[in-house]
Amino acid sequence: MIKGLLRFVIAIIFILSGFVKAVDLVGFSFKMEEYFSPAVFNMPFFEKFALLFSVIVVILELLLGFMLLLKLKLKFTLSALIVLCIFFGFLTFYSAYFNVVTDCGCFGDAIKFTPWQSFIKDIVLLIGLIIVFILYRKEFKKKDSYSFNTQKNSGNKLKYIFLGIFSVAMIVIGAYGIIKEPVIDFRDYKIGTDLKSEKEKINKNPSEYKTFYTLKNQKTGEVLKVNQDNYIKETKYWAEGSPWKIEEGKNESLLVKEGYTSEISKFKIEDTTGMEVTEEVITAPKAILVFSYHPKEVSPEFLKQVEAAVKSKGANVVYGVSTDPNTFKTIKNMMMDGTAIKTIARSNPFVLVLQNGKIVDKQPAKDYVK
Repeated sequence: MIKGLLRFVIAIIFILSGFVKAVDLVGFSFKMEEYFSPAVFNMPFFEKFALLFSVIVVILELLLGFMLLLKLKLKFTLSALIVLCIFFGFLTFYSAYFNVVTDCGCFGDAIKFTPWQSFIKDIVLLIGLIIVFILYRKEFKKKDSYSFNTQKNSGNKLKYIFLGIFSVAMIVIGAYGIIKEPVIDFRDYKIGTDLKSEKEKINKNPSEYKTFYTLKNQKTGEVLKVNQDNYIKETKYWAEGSPWKIEEGKNESLLVKEGYTSEISKFKIEDTTGMEVTEEVITAPKAILVFSYHPKEVSPEFLKQVEAAVKSKGANVVYGVSTDPNTFKTIKNMMMDGTAIKTIARSNPFVLVLQNGKIVDKQPAKDYVK
């Protein structure tokens, strides 16, 4: 009973984790690009294969999770999941320890984990898998435990049929997310989101940070951390002749009060001179924005078609938003951080339509010009 329940819970976790990534494989590939970037593992060559690696990881999670649920090839399935969990554990520990990827994307945009929460989750799953492996070891077949060449009985045939149906369904969902948009949108930029309202909530309840100084006593060698308020109040830390000195390069800005969190906080559009125009965009009766996170990868001819299409809609504001001030030729060029653009756009280029700050339409540019 216990081993069956534990197996079921672990299988569902892997299936859910794989599913929320499968609906938005492009979004998960952006996360993979972060890991391959120079700031993390410094393997920029692999960035172009981020989507392929994302597909492989998600397929493994979904198929192995479903096989565990059905008790198919149990020894092989558990062994593969343990290896996968160790791999994920390494990535999340690296992210947490070096503070390089703030969100691993373990559950896509559906559930946000801090790096340390992700690492703890992986360790708990790993322990659970090892326990299940031990509890089921007597049920493993002596022959051919790791291959798929055994003669299937009628019960197994039905399980393989279910596995096949599940696989086809996941392939369709994943492919639709790559070609179009995610079937289920877990992002803060889903249709119906009121950017103006979200901005107001963020401004009313902002997150608070404090600077912590690392101080070293020049006489005793003692080292301690003091927040900015206590540092100012306690004259012993800064008065003339004080043995306490600030250690340069070791100061930290830490979150002390979490306010209203939303990806909309990163929605900041500037013109090519650096002047912010976000307020103009979210207060306009109708605004059409064309986003491009890799403008050099878009053909100029196609951009002309997109620009002509958006200009013909009679919007009050029509802007092209990218990381390059010379991307668009017939509509105004605006600037936004590339990572922020990827949070909004899952294709390159991408069209977003707002009415009084509310998202009323969004789609890949290739569909918009049809």
